[in-house]
Amino acid sequence: MGPATSQYAEIGRGPVIEPTVAPRTVERGVVVFDLDGTVLNDLDLISHVAANVLHEAFATPFDEARIHYLATTGMPFEAQLAQLYPAAPVAERAKVARLFHERKIREAYAHASPFPEVPRLLKTLGTDGWTLVISTGAEREMADLVLEREGIRYWFEDVLGSATGTKREHLVEYQRRFPGVPMFLVGDSRFDMEAASSVSGVVPVARASQLPGWTLTPDDLTRWGARWAEYSLAGLPAALPKLVESALKPARAAKRPRRGRRGRDRDSPKAGDDPASL
Repeated sequence: MGPATSQYAEIGRGPVIEPTVAPRTVERGVVVFDLDGTVLNDLDLISHVAANVLHEAFATPFDEARIHYLATTGMPFEAQLAQLYPAAPVAERAKVARLFHERKIREAYAHASPFPEVPRLLKTLGTDGWTLVISTGAEREMADLVLEREGIRYWFEDVLGSATGTKREHLVEYQRRFPGVPMFLVGDSRFDMEAASSVSGVVPVARASQLPGWTLTPDDLTRWGARWAEYSLAGLPAALPKLVESALKPARAAKRPRRGRRGRDRDSPKAGDDPASL
């Protein structure tokens, strides 16, 4: 990948340049997983860390700050700050972001674990021939450590984090790495659904949530573009083949010859036509 255009530019890092990964063929298709709130059951922990940080930095009431964080989750925290506090100096937002990331590691990731169905889900998908990867607004190094700690890093081909771009940029990069196969983004936020919908060929699917004070139902996520949404991802292995079939139907229909009312191809010659005139 080239230099990232992510919102991390605000915290004064140089651009992250990675070696280009050569495209390769995969067996079945690619399932891109968001991390926080999708693979890891950690969004409640993280939202409390964020609320404390925002309350201390900007005097936003705790409950209000938590809802503001949850309403904009799915994008890097730097982008959330820019959206929530546009009048705050860039240097101040950068300082707050660094504090959040430090506290997130100590107070959330230290206690985070996967949703109960995730280990079996990943094993089933991997055994069924799907290629699994991660796209997260967190730092990749920390994501790797947490996934290794929980014993599930084995199932993921790769992890892309905040320093290498936004979620949309991750999807484009994964399409380049794994060309010509079905691709799904599994997320838990409106931002995830919109990012997937903005990249042609990526199908958005979602985990709905019922956090204290914050609920996203399957209907909510469907309205934002999800083609499949449930509170648990246990049914995802059975849903993916159906979603692939559904995605292929428009392409198949476009290839079929047009037919008239009696089933005759509109462009085929009629009885009695002069072949010389065709």
